[in-house]
Amino acid sequence: MTHGGKLVAKVLKSAGVECVFTLSGGHVMGIYDGCLDENIEVVDVRHEQAAVHAADAWARLHPGKVGVAILTAGPGVTDGVTGVANAWRANSPILVIGGQGPFRHIRRGSLQEMDHVSLMRPVSKWAEACYQTSRIGEYIEAGIRTALSGVPGPAFLEIPTDVLHGKVEIGDIQMPKFRDYRVTSAAPDRLISESIELLAHSHKPMVMAGTSLKWSEGGRQLEAFLDKTGIPCFVNGMARGEITWDHPSFLSLTRKEALEMADLVILAGTPLDFRMRFGNSIPESASIIQMDLDETLIGDNRLVDIGLVGNLGSNFAALTAELEGGGRAIDFTAYRLQLRNREEELDAARLDQMDSDEVPIDPMRLCREIADVVSDDMIVIGDGGDIVAQASKVIQVPRNGTWMDPGPLGTLGVGMPFALAAQKAHPDKRVLIVYGDGSFGLNGFEYDTAVRFGLPIVGVLGNDAAWGQMMRPQAMLYGEDRLVAVELNRTRYDKVVEALGGHGEHVVAADQIGPAIKRAFDSGKPALVNVEIRQDRGEMKGSTYV
Repeated sequence: MTHGGKLVAKVLKSAGVECVFTLSGGHVMGIYDGCLDENIEVVDVRHEQAAVHAADAWARLHPGKVGVAILTAGPGVTDGVTGVANAWRANSPILVIGGQGPFRHIRRGSLQEMDHVSLMRPVSKWAEACYQTSRIGEYIEAGIRTALSGVPGPAFLEIPTDVLHGKVEIGDIQMPKFRDYRVTSAAPDRLISESIELLAHSHKPMVMAGTSLKWSEGGRQLEAFLDKTGIPCFVNGMARGEITWDHPSFLSLTRKEALEMADLVILAGTPLDFRMRFGNSIPESASIIQMDLDETLIGDNRLVDIGLVGNLGSNFAALTAELEGGGRAIDFTAYRLQLRNREEELDAARLDQMDSDEVPIDPMRLCREIADVVSDDMIVIGDGGDIVAQASKVIQVPRNGTWMDPGPLGTLGVGMPFALAAQKAHPDKRVLIVYGDGSFGLNGFEYDTAVRFGLPIVGVLGNDAAWGQMMRPQAMLYGEDRLVAVELNRTRYDKVVEALGGHGEHVVAADQIGPAIKRAFDSGKPALVNVEIRQDRGEMKGSTYV
């Protein structure tokens, strides 16, 4: 006989779970007991939101598996809601297990009792409660299956305390079997042929690759298709890194211009949401081929000409095979070169900023200094507004590493939680966070977690003493004399990290950024480089705002 917490751990282990993220809570401590038996590492953080963000990052780094967060009842679950919502908009497959008061006392007012399932349903693919200890494995399998199937997303499972600690005979339990739940199918041959026909009659096509390309693990097939056709390619969301930065078709600075000129756009897992102006970024006259994992995403916000539903890698492979089988020569390298030349012009125009020695430091100089230290095996995490928007235009996604940011919900505070999961998943890689000073304040205390677990994560913080992304529009709309709730102090966040047991650096001169970052990496400790940058109240001088 054993208790339900050990059954939870045994089922998670059979699902390939190696690590769970949590904040200690009495309603769920039975699961920790089981994790010890199953050699599942328990990483305890300082806020439940961070636990869910870490599970989100773990899932992004382990395609085909879920990240797991374990939250105690009441405020533990409510603290995690933002993390679940972020995973929902980012399509990250996570399983969140929440505690609950005893089922025998349901609706009697137990400690921290509330209706967690109803709270989670609007931001989850699946939200249920298990009321029988013997059925715990069945419910966990259903949650994981839902999280990984189709378009990935979060699942939530509530287990009341008396159910979790109920006794079962393991030998009498039918343990669930897990398989690869991901989409592997391709679109019908007819639609593949129609897509090639549409492409053959275009003159200025482009590929816009997004998050579903990552979940399809389709980067290699996309690159083969680009090699065959020479089509220019842009990325957003989690597609960053699916195509290497030095691939001839990879472009970044001319996206707006390419969209304005496009007569055919291949949307490869890119939803027509606010990032694409709900489809209005694409000219009305342009044709659209939309590829995604689920039929319900095709034609959302704008009608498309062809929808290719299924695994994106499989569909790119089918397009390439159709070209090769038909002996058709489609070559857009001349157009791609035209855009490449334009990118070089735009890059040259910002060199003065990237080489600036002004004080306070030009944000673009900081971004260039960060880019200079990024290596091919590094994991880079963006956690901020302006500084991350600028950095993403300068930092090349590591060839063998990863770029991660919150995703379309735009949740600030993911930096250290994402980094905790990244460093745990890849102890052989260096992990770098690009911080805004506003973002640091949300989960910066997770440096304590990094110190306790010996994780040498390095953060570089652009400190403009403001919520800069809000300050500028507020100043432009209402006047600089009417700024409200956007000003911060030039706080010594590096001293905060030192007090938590990490390494801190404070930088006020541009030529000291590089040496400070090197010292941070060499320290072997969780570290923060706090860089004082120029505060822009009006138009930004960089390429993010005009």
